[in-house]
Amino acid sequence: MADAAPETSDAPEIVIITGLAGAGRETAAHALEDLGWYVVYNIAPQLIKTLYELQSQTEGKRSRFACVVDPRSGEFFSELPDVIMALQEEEVRPRLVYLTADEQTLVRRFDSVRRPHPLQGEGGVIEGIRREREMLAPLKKFADTIIDTSALNVHQLTMRMRSTFGSDDDQQLTINLMSFGFKYGIPLEADHVSDVRFIQNPYWIPELRPLRGTDEPVAEFVMGTPNALPFVEAYLAMLKPVLAGYGTENKHFTTLAIGCTGGKHRSVALTERIASELQKQGHSVRVRHRDLGRE
Repeated sequence: MADAAPETSDAPEIVIITGLAGAGRETAAHALEDLGWYVVYNIAPQLIKTLYELQSQTEGKRSRFACVVDPRSGEFFSELPDVIMALQEEEVRPRLVYLTADEQTLVRRFDSVRRPHPLQGEGGVIEGIRREREMLAPLKKFADTIIDTSALNVHQLTMRMRSTFGSDDDQQLTINLMSFGFKYGIPLEADHVSDVRFIQNPYWIPELRPLRGTDEPVAEFVMGTPNALPFVEAYLAMLKPVLAGYGTENKHFTTLAIGCTGGKHRSVALTERIASELQKQGHSVRVRHRDLGRE
């Protein structure tokens, strides 16, 4: 794998993804979509500038635009180098990502999905791979980033695209920390669900009943119960390897749900405390109290 030296230009950026079929063009494009890029698939090179201009009218000149271009665009594909040079003259910074893989890997991938190579014609997959590699050889010289995906799975390729084109914030795991009430149902989107109904319920304290877990008297009561602080400490210790593992497995969002009976007192107070501790550790945390106010 090889990369061109990073550029520091402030010019608007267009990422053009090309390379061999089976080398991960769509996976690379999906990675950019997840980062908020506007991505167009399988277009003729001559349309890149027009589509970028239409997108920039909506998103502004700093819009992030990407496209997938491959030999299926026929005779128009050979004009891609000219299109790239024309974009450079328009003060737009095109970045060409070229994906490749060895022949054995590509044959295995096509065999696993039981699909023909788009350029094999009357021949076999190998003939199609070789024909496409020969067709793309001149274009490879224009590439800013060359990624050999022979030894990469889809998650590793996605991580490579995120690290190349994402900001520091894009690389960070976002933790969605949610409180909820079991009587309203378990959140379907939760990756982890914890039950804190073992903690003494402020509902049975008359002066605390009308308050919420976000109110200081309730938070102090909940955290002052014998099992609350040990739970928080154990929960944070449990999360440490989980969150680290998410980072290596290309998971950039996770939802952690903490529930009590009604989602008003205990789960809210503990969610707030755990969120505070995670933020102190440097994590990006979003807090949502799903059922607060439903009582």
